[in-house]
Amino acid sequence: MLQYPLNLQFNIATLANDFSIKDASGKTIFYVRQKMFKLVEEVNVYADESKSLEAYTIQANKWLDFSATYTFKRANGTEIGKIARKGWASVWKTRYDIFDASGKQDLLIQEENAWIKVLDALLSEIPLLGIFTGYFFNPSYNVTRSDGTFVAKMKKNPSFFGRKFTIEKGNDFQSGEEERMILGFMMMILMERYRG
Repeated sequence: MLQYPLNLQFNIATLANDFSIKDASGKTIFYVRQKMFKLVEEVNVYADESKSLEAYTIQANKWLDFSATYTFKRANGTEIGKIARKGWASVWKTRYDIFDASGKQDLLIQEENAWIKVLDALLSEIPLLGIFTGYFFNPSYNVTRSDGTFVAKMKKNPSFFGRKFTIEKGNDFQSGEEERMILGFMMMILMERYRG
C-alpha cells in the first residue's frame, strides 16, 4: 500500500525526460524515462532509478492524432488500461479519460482552473517575465470517477527550473484505479511538459 502524498520530480540534469515518484517516506516507487527528441510513442516505467526492473510500458496507438490513446501494460505484456487526451475539450481545460482493461471509461483527470493555463501561456511569451511563470502559475488536476466521486488530486509545486508535483489521495481506490491513475498522471505530465 502506497503512503500518500506522492512526490514527483523531474531530473533536470539529464538529456531525457525522466522523473521519479517517491512516497511520503521518501522511498522511490517508480522511475519514468522517455528519450529526448522523440515523439511520446513509448514510455518506460521502472521500479527504481537503477532501471534494473521494468514495471510498465506506456505505448501510443499506431495512429497519432489530436486525441491519441496510450495503452498501459505491465512488464509481462498484460494490458491494464488506457488513457486518452480529449482533443478539443483539452484546448480550454486539460482533460484526460482513463479506461480499464475492458475499455470502460472509469476515471477522469481534469484541470481545476483553466485560467491558470491561459495566464501561463500568455505570460511565458514575455521576455524575462516568462521565466517566473513556473513559480507563480501552478495547475491542479482532479481525478474523479465517472459518477463524479473525487478520487485524488495532483498539484504542480512552485519551482523556477525543475518541475515538481504532489499527488494527494481523496477517497479509497477501487480495484485497479490507483495503478491506472498513477500511470495516467505519468503520461499526462509528459504530454503537458511544456507548460510551466
